[in-house]
Amino acid sequence: MLYIRMILMMAVSLYTSRVILAALGVEDFGLYNIVGGIVVLFSFINNAMITSTQRFLNFELGRNNIEETQKVFSASLSIHLIITVIFLILAETLGLWFLNNYIKVPHGREVAANWVYQFSVLASIFNIIRAPYNAAIIAHERMSFYAYVSIIEAILKLLVVYLVYLFSDRLISYSAMIAGVAALILFVYYIFCRSKFPVCKYKFEFDKSRYFSIASFSWWSLFGSFANVGSQQGLNILLNAFWGVTINAAMGVANQVNNTVYNFVSNFQTAFNPQIVKLYAAEEKEQFQKLVSDTSRYSYYLLFVIAFPIIVCCGDILQIWLKEVPEYSVIFCQLIIVGSLFDALSGPLWMSVYASGKLRKYQITISALMLSTLLFAYIAAKSGGNPIIILAIKVIVTAIIYMFRLGYCVKYFKIDITNYLKTVIGRCFTITAISALPVYLLFAFTSIESLNVFIKIIIILLFPCVSIYFTGFTFSEKIMFHRQIKKVCKKFFIK
Repeated sequence: MLYIRMILMMAVSLYTSRVILAALGVEDFGLYNIVGGIVVLFSFINNAMITSTQRFLNFELGRNNIEETQKVFSASLSIHLIITVIFLILAETLGLWFLNNYIKVPHGREVAANWVYQFSVLASIFNIIRAPYNAAIIAHERMSFYAYVSIIEAILKLLVVYLVYLFSDRLISYSAMIAGVAALILFVYYIFCRSKFPVCKYKFEFDKSRYFSIASFSWWSLFGSFANVGSQQGLNILLNAFWGVTINAAMGVANQVNNTVYNFVSNFQTAFNPQIVKLYAAEEKEQFQKLVSDTSRYSYYLLFVIAFPIIVCCGDILQIWLKEVPEYSVIFCQLIIVGSLFDALSGPLWMSVYASGKLRKYQITISALMLSTLLFAYIAAKSGGNPIIILAIKVIVTAIIYMFRLGYCVKYFKIDITNYLKTVIGRCFTITAISALPVYLLFAFTSIESLNVFIKIIIILLFPCVSIYFTGFTFSEKIMFHRQIKKVCKKFFIK
C-alpha cells in the first residue's frame, strides 16, 4: 500500500511542482520556499515530539500494555497542545521579526510575504496537532489508511494548484488553500483514530513521571531535530543572503525532487520502524540486529534504483518537467540525492538508538555535526565559493554522520561490524560500482546521449536492477523474490 501511495504521490507531486512553478513564476516560487522555510525552522520542537510519541507507543504495544499505551497517547496530545502555544509565540515574535528584517523579499511583495508566513504558521499548527494521531496510525501499522489519506492529500494539493488561477494574487491564495488542506487532513485523522483505536480517546491525567519520561526523551531528540531542520533551512537562508531568491527556487526544485524520491525509502522504513522498536522492547536481540542490517541494505537498494537514472539524466528530466529550469537546479538535485543515499543507510541505525532511549551522547554529537554544515558553508560562501560548494559540504557531513551512527550502534548494540561491512556496505558499494561503470562507458563511447530521454532512463535503469538481483540479494532472498513474482502473476494473469 505504501508503494502504491508513493507511485501516485510521486507523479502528482512532480506534476504539481511544475504547474505551481509556472503559476507563481521563479521569484514567487522562491519566495514561498524561503518564507515557508522560516516556519519549518520553528517546527523542530514538533518533529522531536513525533518521533518520541511513536517510540513510546511502539514500546508499550511491543510489551502488549494497552492501558499504558492509552495514557502515553493522552500525555503526548497534551504536550503537543503546549507545543502549539510555544510555536505560535515564537513564530509571531522572533520569526516575524526575522522575516521582515533579514529575508530579501522582492520589492512590492512584502505584504504577500507576510500573508504567506501567516498561512504557513496556521498549516504548521494543524500538522503539530495531527502528529500524535499520525504516530498512533503508524504504531498500529495501519499502513493502508495512511496510504489512502496521503494520496487524497496529494490530489487536494494538485487541485489547489489549478484553483490559484482564479485569484489575482496566486501566491497568497496558494498558501491559504494549503493551510485549508492541512485542516481537512487533521479532521480525517482525528475521526479515524477515535473510531478505530481505543487508546486514542483523550483523557487528561497528569502523571508527573510519565510526562517527565516523554519530555526527557523528547529533550534529547530535540537536539537532533533542531540540528536537522536548522542545517536544512539555515542553508536555504544562507543561500538567500548571498545569492537571492532565484537560488532558493533552484533549492526548492532540488528539495522537491529529493523529497519525492526519498519518500519511497522513508515509507519502506515507516513500515519497519515499529518492528525495530517492538523487537528491542521484547529483547529479541538477534532478530533486532538482523532487521536493522537488512532494512539498511534494502533501503539503499530501493533508493538507488530510483536515484541512479535521475542523477544520470537529471538535466533532461528537469527540462521536460519544468518549463523554466532555475540555474543550479541540476547539480543541486544530483548532490542532494547523493546525500540521501547515506541517509537511507542511516535510517535504521538512528531508529535503533531511539528504540533504546539512550540519546544523550548520541544527540549531542549528531547535532554538533549537523550544525557544523552551516559553519563550513558560511566560511566557504564568505571566501567566494559558489553555491555548488555549499551543497557539496552538506553531502560530506552527511557521510560523516552515517559513519558515526554506525560506530555508535556497534558500540552500544553489539552489531557485528564485520558482517555489516560485508553484507551492507560491501553489497551497496558493489552494486553502485557495477551500475556506474558501464553507464560511464556508454556515455563516453556510444551515442546514447542522443537517444530519447525515456529510452535512456529505461536502459540506465536496467543496470541497478540487474546488479541488485545478482550481487545484492542473498540466495534465500532470490527464492523469496521468485515466490512473490509467481504470486503476482497468478493473481493478475492466471484465472
